[in-house]
Amino acid sequence: MDYRVIKENDLFLMTEKSGDIPKGQSAGHGLYTKDTRFLSRLETELNGKKLILLSSPADDHDVLTFRLTNPHMEQDGNLLLWRESVEVIRKRFIYQGVLYETCRLTNYYPKAVTFEFSVMFDADFADMFVVRGYHGGKTGDRIPTVHEPCSFTLGYLGADGLKRTTKIQWDSQEARRSKDGKVDFTLTLHPKEYKEISFFVSPGIGGESKPIIPKEEALAKLTEGAAAWNSECTEAATDVPLFNSLWERGKQDLRVLLTDVGYGMFPVAGLPWFAVPFGRDSLIAALQMLSLNPEIAKGTLLTMAAFQGTQEDEWRDEQPGKIMHELRSGELAATKAIPFTPYYGTVDATPLFLLLAAEYYHWTADEELIHRLLPNLKNALAWIERFGDEDQDQFVEYYQKSSKGIANQGWKDSGDSIVHANGDYARAPIALSEVQGYVYQAKTRLAPILRKMGHLEWAEELEQSTKVLQVRFNREFWMEEEQYYAIALDREKRQVRSVTSNPGHLLMSGILPPERADAVAKRLTAPDLFSGYGIRTMSTGSAGYNPMSYHNGSVWPHDNSLCLMGLSSSGYAEESRMVMDGLMQAAVHFEAHRLPELFCGYEAGLNYPVPYPVACSPQAWAAATPVVFLQALLGIRPDAMERTISLRPMLLTGMNELIVNGIKAGKGSLSLRITREGDGSSPKTEILSNTTGFAVSFPEMLSAVSYK
Repeated sequence: MDYRVIKENDLFLMTEKSGDIPKGQSAGHGLYTKDTRFLSRLETELNGKKLILLSSPADDHDVLTFRLTNPHMEQDGNLLLWRESVEVIRKRFIYQGVLYETCRLTNYYPKAVTFEFSVMFDADFADMFVVRGYHGGKTGDRIPTVHEPCSFTLGYLGADGLKRTTKIQWDSQEARRSKDGKVDFTLTLHPKEYKEISFFVSPGIGGESKPIIPKEEALAKLTEGAAAWNSECTEAATDVPLFNSLWERGKQDLRVLLTDVGYGMFPVAGLPWFAVPFGRDSLIAALQMLSLNPEIAKGTLLTMAAFQGTQEDEWRDEQPGKIMHELRSGELAATKAIPFTPYYGTVDATPLFLLLAAEYYHWTADEELIHRLLPNLKNALAWIERFGDEDQDQFVEYYQKSSKGIANQGWKDSGDSIVHANGDYARAPIALSEVQGYVYQAKTRLAPILRKMGHLEWAEELEQSTKVLQVRFNREFWMEEEQYYAIALDREKRQVRSVTSNPGHLLMSGILPPERADAVAKRLTAPDLFSGYGIRTMSTGSAGYNPMSYHNGSVWPHDNSLCLMGLSSSGYAEESRMVMDGLMQAAVHFEAHRLPELFCGYEAGLNYPVPYPVACSPQAWAAATPVVFLQALLGIRPDAMERTISLRPMLLTGMNELIVNGIKAGKGSLSLRITREGDGSSPKTEILSNTTGFAVSFPEMLSAVSYK
């Protein structure tokens, strides 16, 4: 990626690889919280010249380090500073709403040198949607800068009446401050001598700003938080270094993406543009993370429940019981220039909310949370039956009502993503194939839980509705000529006959008959859908295929992971290995082995995956994809009703050992070791410890209809 980003809770900073935010830049770099840019400039200079970047690794999640040096400097034939004389190391981190940055300048010239070191700051307080060029609206005005010794405060009074400030402080008395936000330091350093200067940037809203604690204490507490996260998560190690690298990368990226808005930690969608509560993405990432840390699912469910729809509001595409799509809190949202307060234009978040609640219970047996969420679950199910299926054809459909909303409201939400075989775009209301699978899976997994809790009639209603849905879905969506499912039904109930990855999500739902599940599994890994680096979003044979597109031929790791959940739980070991091997080989070519949001769908024969130009990284559901690898390798499916954990373990190509410690389930955790024996088709599994209260079983073959 061509930027560097760091985040802690709801404050994040995106800069150039050098660590700078140049004046007048248009790349969206800045310091953000609450959908507002609190720094739009952060530049360093030495003697008025831009420094030369030496390195800026992207693999440290707590402290970003930038190593720079000076260019050669002469004036009128006189030497001012020999090239590479001064090393500048910038180290930065964020803790409790404050950006900490320390610049260490070291003289490596054999004589004493004197130079000017300058740091320039500014803040435009722009709304995130303005920065991205999506929306305009009435905005506020800058207010006079307040100057104090060793600090100054930039200010803005928004059109929403909120005062926003950015306070910049430094710890050196040697500074000379100019009026344009430039802070100058005249430094004289002897050979090998260094000087450290620390800056503290504190955004404030409504007249309040975060307190600054000593940087050493702040860093120690940040490090403690990282250690606590690691102790709370499952540990996994193999004899394949690449797998280990992806696992650790994903685990640490997910920690950075966690945020708490008052209801528990949950994953925001991704950086830099979606560091906000995001229904579909947050729910899917939490689902992916169940084997890593199920507590995140709890925080996600409570957050989504807190913002569940309560009324009919076309401006926000809100309806009672509906789970939100995206929550924004900037100036444009507050002045109602955009409907994201929150916005509800998503068709899949509501069934995914139900699905996550059911799967969370089956992992944890946390009946208390289900009791707490019962009103929300009831309202979500009521939305599915009434608003999600307004024409009562048994299928959940979407239709945009908001004038500034989203037209396509599934995970493939670009305007060209639902395309007929003749190239025409499908017209709403649209029923997506995978959404019907989410509904089916949610109801079938919830029904026994509700029955156990005494809601017998409710459970019976869910079970009866799934029987009707299963029959009708397999009749209306199946394309006999393709031996595959259509991506959707359009307004006229016509099949949208493009071959896409969407039906791959159905494998985990249990809605497919075994013979059709087999056809889907085989097609996902056929050459037209499988690029070698992963499953494409659209077949190369479909009219809309474009390997450079966002949703019509690209490869999305999270999409692959949902297909993988179904492939592994349905017993398709070879297909599962193909998907995992392909994504792992793709990861080799991305910085720090970080799987991006998506990449282009070209053949692996190119010998490298082609990056998509504006992919978010890190992205929560991409970061969680290696976590799904572990679920797939274990073939794990807890069942709190039966108090069992089913395992159908396998190993990747070239993998001889997998050790898993502390995978949370029931009342405790499970640790085990899997080792290769013979041809590896039936690896040996050793239970190292089991404090879950669940019995472990090893079925020979999990049914393709895995949740019936």
